[in-house]
Amino acid sequence: MDIHQILEHLPHRYPFLLVDRVVDLVPGKAIHAYKNVTINEPFFVGHFPHHPVMPGVLIMEALAQAAGILSFKTMEEKPSPDTVFYFAGIDEARFKRPVMPGDRLDLHVEIERQMRGIWKYSAEARVDGQLAASAKLMCAKRDL
Repeated sequence: MDIHQILEHLPHRYPFLLVDRVVDLVPGKAIHAYKNVTINEPFFVGHFPHHPVMPGVLIMEALAQAAGILSFKTMEEKPSPDTVFYFAGIDEARFKRPVMPGDRLDLHVEIERQMRGIWKYSAEARVDGQLAASAKLMCAKRDL
């Protein structure tokens, strides 16, 4: 999926869109997407000016956005103004290496289960094949 298709499957927009491309997607199973991390990211101005590092919470958000694309493709739906996916939980989050400008952050998410609008995922973020972060994520689909 290119950026235009991603924009159809996520409600997020700049500066909060954190998925640049989907490399592989198997509905109901898994997604591999990535975020190109550049020095132009607005958060690098303050995190940290002398040693820019992507905040861990944004790595988790990038994984959640990839999970959102996977969920919408699995349901064969697109975001609508009547529903929203909330980030409902993060368990077992671990950060193994910093993510810096120039890195390509590969996002790997697998569906563990889905029941009554609650989705659970296993997620990993990697840079050059090295584990940068991992977590168990939970999202909830709710009507507005």
